[in-house]
Amino acid sequence: MRLRCAVLDDFQDAALRSADWTPVKDRVEVVVLREHIVDEDELAARLADFDIVVTLRERVRFPASLLDRLPRLKLLVASGMRNSVIDFAAAQRCGVTVCGTASSSTPPVELTWALLLGLARSLVTENNTLREGGPWQSTVGADLHGRRLGLLGLGKVGGRVAQVGLAFGMQVAAWSQNLTRERADEVGVELAASKEELLGSSDFVSVHLALSDRTRGLLGARELALLKPTAYLVNTSRAAIVDQDALLAALREGRIAGAGVDVFDTEPLPAGHPMRTAPRLLATPHLGYVSQANYATYYGHAVQDIQAFLEGEPVRRLG
Repeated sequence: MRLRCAVLDDFQDAALRSADWTPVKDRVEVVVLREHIVDEDELAARLADFDIVVTLRERVRFPASLLDRLPRLKLLVASGMRNSVIDFAAAQRCGVTVCGTASSSTPPVELTWALLLGLARSLVTENNTLREGGPWQSTVGADLHGRRLGLLGLGKVGGRVAQVGLAFGMQVAAWSQNLTRERADEVGVELAASKEELLGSSDFVSVHLALSDRTRGLLGARELALLKPTAYLVNTSRAAIVDQDALLAALREGRIAGAGVDVFDTEPLPAGHPMRTAPRLLATPHLGYVSQANYATYYGHAVQDIQAFLEGEPVRRLG
């Protein structure tokens, strides 16, 4: 009897096209669920008949209350090797093996620069105006060369964003609570004296921190008030690092030039959410990790994890 595998949140119907599932097709029936299921009762009902679940990043929460209602579930595969929404203790108690996949930092680096450049040169505005037959040239772009790029976080992603900024001829500085001068020197950027100094002196600020108790709400109304009225803020990390109400207020009141955001407090973003209509905002639907190469890794490794699990071999365990 074949096992059943549910692939969650495959919005683009890309999971089966991104990897070769033939190694497990004789033993596993793969069912793709394209729509996002928010309600836990509905999710429990939809997953009740599945032995394996493949979940995308941290899109779907797996608390104990859900895992307890999935007695058939034996394997949970989450893309990436970090996940804060799975109750690992409950999974172990329920006999569920949790494993992950590799993930590339390249796509979020590239999207960060897509947002930053789009903001600086008003690409969406100019494109829409051109298509609608509006005035020829309606904005004056912000320069990058010689301007200050402030990075909150200088890890794997932040370090690569810094290198691109240096290639553009920007003055790049960074700050985080654990950032050392040795790391800043290694990347070739300035170590900011403080978070406040970084925010107040930068023309572009980009967030590259992991979400934790220390970083949640790191940029609130007080911090956003330090930004120049000509400054731009980009967040491709986690929405909760930036106070969403404070950011909306700053955009509506024109206290910053604009923001580029790829992450939100609720995802997918509800139809009536104020972020959909906020002025001075360039927003994308959490595309930071969404690329052909990354999907090939996610789903290719998911197949490998499933195959290894079926054959009793080691898997990429999470938790």
